[in-house]
Amino acid sequence: MLRTGEFVQAALNRMYRIRKSVRNVVVMLLSKFDPWNGSLCTCPGKLSLNPYTGCAHGCLYCYASSYIPRFSDCRPKIGLLERLRRDVRRVEPGVLVSIANSSDPYPPMEKDLHLTRACIMILRDSGLRLQLVTKSDIVARDIDLLRAMPCVVSITLTTTSDKLCKRLEPGAPLPERRLQAIRLLQSHGVPVTARLDPIIPGVNDSEIEDLVSAVCRAGALHITSSTYKARPDSWKRLKEAFPEESEALYAMFEKGGWTSGCRYLPNKVRFELMQKTKEAATESGATFSTCREGFCNEVGVCCDGSHLAGKKL
Repeated sequence: MLRTGEFVQAALNRMYRIRKSVRNVVVMLLSKFDPWNGSLCTCPGKLSLNPYTGCAHGCLYCYASSYIPRFSDCRPKIGLLERLRRDVRRVEPGVLVSIANSSDPYPPMEKDLHLTRACIMILRDSGLRLQLVTKSDIVARDIDLLRAMPCVVSITLTTTSDKLCKRLEPGAPLPERRLQAIRLLQSHGVPVTARLDPIIPGVNDSEIEDLVSAVCRAGALHITSSTYKARPDSWKRLKEAFPEESEALYAMFEKGGWTSGCRYLPNKVRFELMQKTKEAATESGATFSTCREGFCNEVGVCCDGSHLAGKKL
């Protein structure tokens, strides 16, 4: 008898085959990671995989909602596992695959569907390296798979405050659950990095030292950080949720510039925030990098923390 997840995926597979036969095209599920051809992106070469379309976390600052229709309606990719099995046959062993860059791979429905878990198994059996990017503690469920393959898990935290988290990321797990996931992963030999992203002046920048300290005490080996880049939809959400803070923030953005469709804070503001985060990371014994900021990173350190994939603890 089919489990719930298998039943849903079987139905989606039938829809995928029907659509493919009608359109007579083959759409790659694994794609080259290259965010908007961004001039400030320093990520190493890797492939991107999103098992789900859309996200249930509802983060106010989310950039993916600007280009994914019905983003708050999280749904599995049609034909996910069938397409992934086909795609991995075209990929050389050892290539890095990043899950997921647009939609969190561990939405609440993953508890029942087990689709991200199935993807991990396919990648493991194909000899590929893995980077998992998530805000969810559900990732700890898959420790048995992750410890048996070259991988690194990147867990995003923007605050240690439950109150602020509920305003900023209303559908995401609370900070302590994410910190506990870091502890569990690290204790089982799975390397973990923390994404402190985004840092928003007037909203969470006063927490930088405490945030870095918390993730490093939990076991994070590397910190990746970035400042908030405003897009029209995310700015509207942030302004409505933080009306007082947004006034000063808007004044800062007016002095900044535009890059890859995003409004950036002034260079001086961004540099000072990233420098503050780097100093806190160094004090806690972690390596540090920035994401889409245009600042130099340490030699031998990938901006996304993927250099830790396969590191033995």
